[in-house]
Parts: sequence; structure tokens; C-alpha cells
Amino acid sequence: MQQAMDLANSSMMWIVASLVIGIVIFQSIKFIQLASKTSIDVGMSKKEVRSALKTGAIAAIGPSIAIVIVAISLIAFLGNPLTLLRIGVIGSAPIESVGASFASEASGASLGGEGYNEMVITAIVWTLCLGGMGWLLFTALFTKSLDNMEKKINKGKKGKQIMGVVATAAIVAAFGNLVSAELIKGLAPIVVAVIAGATMIISTKLSERFQVSWLREWSLGLSILISLCFGYFFI
Repeated sequence: MQQAMDLANSSMMWIVASLVIGIVIFQSIKFIQLASKTSIDVGMSKKEVRSALKTGAIAAIGPSIAIVIVAISLIAFLGNPLTLLRIGVIGSAPIESVGASFASEASGASLGGEGYNEMVITAIVWTLCLGGMGWLLFTALFTKSLDNMEKKINKGKKGKQIMGVVATAAIVAAFGNLVSAELIKGLAPIVVAVIAGATMIISTKLSERFQVSWLREWSLGLSILISLCFGYFFI
């Protein structure tokens, strides 16, 4: 595993990650500048623009901290530059975790376990980058078509229910595949999985009942943190 981590934290990986993150920062600055110029045309004052920017920055803190909790666990397996690159561009730690696990298992090794070598980390890099590329291409080419399709489906009596079932089934199938592989290893993974699932359900229910939006964003991070602590101290 040490050789794989040396490759993951190499100078070349830092250079590539820094270039990509630099482009993301440049795009963010340009979007803010364009939005500020456009605000005059739509009748917004400078005070309102500053208030909107401040609100957006504060609102981003909660989800960002939740992502950081998951990203810390990824650094141990993917290294600092790749984690920075993927989380900085895609921003979805759960998706990156799933992609890394799939690539590692397809290469015949567990994530960070026996057989985790340079070939496996290379497969993970290709999987995550190609997976992210697919999202970008699909969004660019088919967003308008999907919007029209969704409007047609929602016109039906059970359109919204069908869309909800399809989206939920896809997520449950993806994460169920990962969890089921761990459940057969013994009692400890089963208990940890149950604690994580219960924490997620309770967090979601509480956020819906008391209208606490940040709790929903934190639910994944809380589930990981609480289940890890429970597994470490009680199992």
C-alpha cells in the first residue's frame, strides 16, 4: 500500500490537481463578476448583491464541513491531491467513495487493504475521472431533452411517483451493493451498518420535522462519524 500512496501523493499528482483547482477558482471569480454586472440590469443594489454573496458563502459552510468529514476518510486511501481534485470539482464525497470502492474491487483488492498497489490506485483515478466526465458530457448534451422528458412524465397521474421510485431505486441499489459485501464478513460490520442506517433515518426525520435543512446535509457525515465511533469503542 505504501507504494500506491507514494504515487497518489507524488509531485505530478499535486501539479495536475493544482491546475484543475486553479481553473475552478478562476471560474468562480468570473461567475461572481458577471453576476455583479448583471445585477444592475435586474435592478439590484450593491448592498443586495453583497448580502446575496454573504448569504451564499455562509450557506456553503454547512454542506462543506459535512463533505470534509467524508473526504478525510478518502485521504487515507486516495492521497491528498486526488481527494482535493475530485472533491473540489465534483463536490460529492459519497459518489467518489462509491467509485473508489468499485474500482478497487474490480482490480481484485479492497480499498486500502491487501493488494492495494499502484495498479489499483491508477484504476481508481481512471474510474473517478471517467465517471465525472460522463456526468459533464451527459449534462451538456441531454439536459434539455431530460427536462422535456420529465415534464411529459409529470403530466401523468402518477408521474411524480414514478420519478421518485426510479431515483430512489437507483441509489438504494448502488449503496446496497456496497453494504451487502460488508455484511457477510461478520457481526461487527452488521452492527455498524445498522447504527449508520439508524443515524441516517433519525437525522432525516428530525430535519423534516423541525425544518432543519443543515441537518439533512450533515446526515451522511454524522452517520459515518457515529458508526465509526460506535465500532471503535464498543465492538
